[in-house]
Amino acid sequence: MNTEDLKDLRVEFDKFVNEGCTLDPQSGATRNTADKEEEEPVPQFVDALTTMLLAPAHSGVYLSRLDIKRVAEAIDESIPIKERLKMVRSLFRHTTKKEYLENAFSEINRHINGRVLIYQELSEAFPASKVIFDENIKKAEKTMRMLEQIVEDFEEIEPTSDPLAI
Repeated sequence: MNTEDLKDLRVEFDKFVNEGCTLDPQSGATRNTADKEEEEPVPQFVDALTTMLLAPAHSGVYLSRLDIKRVAEAIDESIPIKERLKMVRSLFRHTTKKEYLENAFSEINRHINGRVLIYQELSEAFPASKVIFDENIKKAEKTMRMLEQIVEDFEEIEPTSDPLAI
């Protein structure tokens, strides 16, 4: 490979970075819209939900990015595959209806119940590990109760003509 070709490639790359990737407000370049969306506030329950749901030590199960994507598709939502935290935040960012929340949580419960069934099969197949699987099953059941409590406590937000009116 010719070193002159590499220099030309480097010049083209630097030009691309300077023209298309700068965040200098004077140049007119702006941030990606996805970045702006991630900075939007989310309902209060989302932070508690992500802390509880995404940590297997708390929830007893691991929900992968694909699981979260399937939950979104099941409730007719479209979210890009990113970090799990960002995906959950995107899924619940604009939650205003209790029905939406119930549908999302029932789909999450389906995934959790699937893991519980796997744990039960494994505890039967490997009796020495039953204690560990039973502990994860208890955590999963506690997580499902937490989701039910969030739905019960959720107050629907009705849009008004005055966004500052409470």
